[in-house]
Amino acid sequence: MGKIQNKYLEIKNINKDIVDWVEDIAEENNCRVERKEWKSKYNSYVVYDYEPFCSEGFEINLLLSAKEIASLNFIKYLYKEKLATIDYLNNCIKIPPIKNYSH
Repeated sequence: MGKIQNKYLEIKNINKDIVDWVEDIAEENNCRVERKEWKSKYNSYVVYDYEPFCSEGFEINLLLSAKEIASLNFIKYLYKEKLATIDYLNNCIKIPPIKNYSH
């Protein structure tokens, strides 16, 4: 019997506010977090496997694995949709209010 080989998906520079969401979605879809790292934006040699005391200036990267590529593709789709929704809502907030021209 052949060995089942895991497939991988790396998501880089995840917003700190949605890291937990990505991890939950991965778990719900039979994916595993193989690596979670905080990498310095200013020095590529500085990488932590835990959240540093001051996480400003760090990007969060996740490496997910699954037995089926379809699971990873679904995670990728959900992640892109989440980012698009956040972007859309942020743009809605930026719409300037209608000025009241009462005399």
